[in-house]
Amino acid sequence: MRLVIRQFSAARARPMSTEDFFNESREQSRIKAKIVAKYFWAWAKIISSTMRSQDRRIAYVDLFAGPGRYADGTPSTPVMVLERAIKDADLRERLVTLFNDKDADNVESLRDTINGIPEVEKLRYRPEVRNEEVGRKIVHAFHQMKVVPTFLFVDPWGYKGLSLGLINSVIRNWGSDCAFFFNYNRINPGLNNDIVREHMDDLFGQSRAEAIREKLIGLPPEDREDLIMKELSRALNALGATYVCHFAFKNEQGTRTKHHLIFASKNFKGYEIMKSIMAAESSERDQGVPSYEHSPLSKSNPTLFPLNAPLDDLEEMLLIEFAGQKLNMRQIYERHSVDKRYLEANYKKALMNMELAGKIEADPPAEKRREGTFGDRVIVTFPRRLIQ
Repeated sequence: MRLVIRQFSAARARPMSTEDFFNESREQSRIKAKIVAKYFWAWAKIISSTMRSQDRRIAYVDLFAGPGRYADGTPSTPVMVLERAIKDADLRERLVTLFNDKDADNVESLRDTINGIPEVEKLRYRPEVRNEEVGRKIVHAFHQMKVVPTFLFVDPWGYKGLSLGLINSVIRNWGSDCAFFFNYNRINPGLNNDIVREHMDDLFGQSRAEAIREKLIGLPPEDREDLIMKELSRALNALGATYVCHFAFKNEQGTRTKHHLIFASKNFKGYEIMKSIMAAESSERDQGVPSYEHSPLSKSNPTLFPLNAPLDDLEEMLLIEFAGQKLNMRQIYERHSVDKRYLEANYKKALMNMELAGKIEADPPAEKRREGTFGDRVIVTFPRRLIQ
């Protein structure tokens, strides 16, 4: 990764207005940092175990890294990643880190914070901290090089610098994934703002952005969000990121979305891991199915009587989609769960319910399995769909 970064200029950029964001460690900021850090640790272990080349390096890149700690002293993502790496004998020999921020004060603070991490000198590759504005120059630098497996985190204050080109410059490489903060509060109105049209085109692709603008005309707020998120997923899919999931952060009243944390990967395993991490941070679960949302209102006023029945919906979907087919549980889960809220445990529960109700046949049947289980290799036979 150092090979890439040394191509950046050393010019000091005009500071960004991020002081308010890092002035306190809000609960949502802590959740975001926890999700990213947890995924990085899981990703690092999996990638490290599968690498066969002599170059055993992996990288963590954060291009909007901030000062390293919030005003209350809580560590942000860069510090969490480094502290974990220091404690892992294998990871501290492999990990290359790049931290960048446009704000010169943030860069100085981050360097001081990193230098103050106990035993940071144990890392084989000393963390690199740069002071650059993220734009096409950095995208070009990444595209010019073969990058080691990299987890890229992009957390812009607004949207400037976040682009499909930047994401693709990393995830096109083997073993590389990306998570980024999608500021829906600003992107939603930005799509129809000619002043920032170029940034919106960079984020969605010009032709797709134009199509979105047309489709948004007259749409109510809830439909706008659904359209924008689906089109963003399709734009990432077009880059080869087959697996996309997102986690929404709601306002204090729980009435509208402020931000999304988006994850993009070419690998189902990464997608599965990130969904499970996001699920654990969800404010609500209906029938065990996570909302993939953090809502302060939901946490303070939990729903006692959920109105939704997502497991019932899942049963119906499975009966229709796999009518007349015979597959094992894992095949069902991997084929059906993409772009849906459901976790592996939800599929097992739904299939057990369906077996008990006589809607499917399972081999081995329930009486020959350990009570309350539905293993990955259990074969499910779905009945043929009856024509109504």
